[in-house]
Amino acid sequence: MTPASRPDASQPEPAAARALRSRWQRWRQPLLLGAALLSGVLLGSNPFRPSDQNPDATARGYLKFKEILSYVDREYVDTVNAEELSDYAIKRMLERLDPHSVYIPAKEQQQAAAFLQSDYDGVGVEFNLFRDTVTVVSPLSGGPAEQAGLQPGDRVLAIDGQSVSGQHLSTDQVFARLRGPRGSTVRVLLLRRGQTRPLTFAMTRNRIPNTSVDVAALLPDGATGYIKISRFAAGTYEEFKEGLGRLKREGMTRLVLDLRGNPGGYLDRATKIADEFIGGTRKIVYTDGKGDQYDTQTFSRVAGEFEDGPLVVIVDEGSASASEVLAGALQDQDRALVVGRRSFGKGLVQQPITLSDGSELRLTIARYYTPSGRCIQKPYRDGVAAYDKDLQERYSRGEAFHADSVHFAANLRFRTSHGRTVYGGGGIMPDVFVPRDSSAQNRYYARLQGANLVREFGLQLYQDHREELAQLTFEQFHKAFDISDVQLQALAARASQEKIRQDAVALRRCTPALRNQLKALVARSAYGKDAYFAVLRDQDHELMQALQSLQDANAKLALSGETSGQ
Repeated sequence: MTPASRPDASQPEPAAARALRSRWQRWRQPLLLGAALLSGVLLGSNPFRPSDQNPDATARGYLKFKEILSYVDREYVDTVNAEELSDYAIKRMLERLDPHSVYIPAKEQQQAAAFLQSDYDGVGVEFNLFRDTVTVVSPLSGGPAEQAGLQPGDRVLAIDGQSVSGQHLSTDQVFARLRGPRGSTVRVLLLRRGQTRPLTFAMTRNRIPNTSVDVAALLPDGATGYIKISRFAAGTYEEFKEGLGRLKREGMTRLVLDLRGNPGGYLDRATKIADEFIGGTRKIVYTDGKGDQYDTQTFSRVAGEFEDGPLVVIVDEGSASASEVLAGALQDQDRALVVGRRSFGKGLVQQPITLSDGSELRLTIARYYTPSGRCIQKPYRDGVAAYDKDLQERYSRGEAFHADSVHFAANLRFRTSHGRTVYGGGGIMPDVFVPRDSSAQNRYYARLQGANLVREFGLQLYQDHREELAQLTFEQFHKAFDISDVQLQALAARASQEKIRQDAVALRRCTPALRNQLKALVARSAYGKDAYFAVLRDQDHELMQALQSLQDANAKLALSGETSGQ
């Protein structure tokens, strides 16, 4: 303000101005106090806190992102969804860190969390989705679907009046319609073989166990237990304990623990299971992060139920994270022989962080290490795309079929507690290598599986033989029921209708795998989940190798200097 425009202080103040100034002075202090409190709330609710290492650069990046998003939202030529853009930017940013730091939008968070829940609210039905047709595979025992009378082979036409047939729905979308709050009712319209008109079933949703121990069974020799764990969910340890205790009461003296295809889950469930096998106070796993905030060490501490006795663990390229921690601990402490193929190689610890809008950030905060000091995590410096192709590259190098195709750096050699050589640098290398079953390794077999034709044909076989199967016990079925050449040709003809060209040579090559899988699927619909796994075990050459390894597992583990994986 220039001197010429400055008000003349010598002039008397008008009465209206004096009254306004008086009111302002009266309200000034409360307003300033309120503004200060509001500023404190806004600053306190803002989770942005730059690190101590590089606070200026972090703050500049934060402000730059806000500025660019604001410009795009206001000035871009077309209307944009700013929230979708920010989600996209966040996902791309996390990819620069590592393959396992991820952002889960709020609308996907519940579905992501369901994987590790021990139960859910629904009707309890396993279904198959083929050519936009939802077919019941099996109602779960004791669930609302079984109580209502749903049967394997029933084709679902509509759920709560909304058509699901021919709607190109995904499996998750069908699940979303069947699941809902406990006590609520869902009405399902379905078509049953032999019925001329559709049937309607009303089911009251209830708690459905979401089991993670697929099977805990005593094998025919009466002494060998077999436990398969599909993931480490909230209830896994309790399920495992129940199964292990039951097998011991039935006379189990040795055990095969199957972790194939297990992608991990809650680490503490895996370490508790390790504690059931490892006696004394011995290290199970440790983590190392930035500074010491996330550094931990986990030791065995309880008297476990199976600390002695022969133990074999089966792993493959689908075994990851907590599965590898468990297998690595048992291998390093010379408690178990590991059989199979090199595991996936995920050794990064994610911390789930719930954001203000309900979305979730799963941020890598440490690395896992086995008791001998091995880092489980495989390299990821070449980016996410290369990381995702790692398993494909393993096959190309012959790792799935030849142990000598697996190479480890000499400086990543470690020793178990008894002096056996093991290697770090990515995954757990088994003590006994088992090549992948080559009978199922052809494009024709893969296309049959990818089109979901095998599962659908297995359901058809069950329906064709339903009356016959009703007269047989599982033991009778297991001995007498076989998949014929005529039935395999019918499957091939069905595949031709789905634009999968017949290949007689490939069909002959995968015939053993197809026969076994189809028989297992029939058993699943007729006798339940345990029967399904019992049939699959007939052609499980990895399990056969594990059983052979059990014969002298304790003797092998007592030797020092034995080289793992050689």
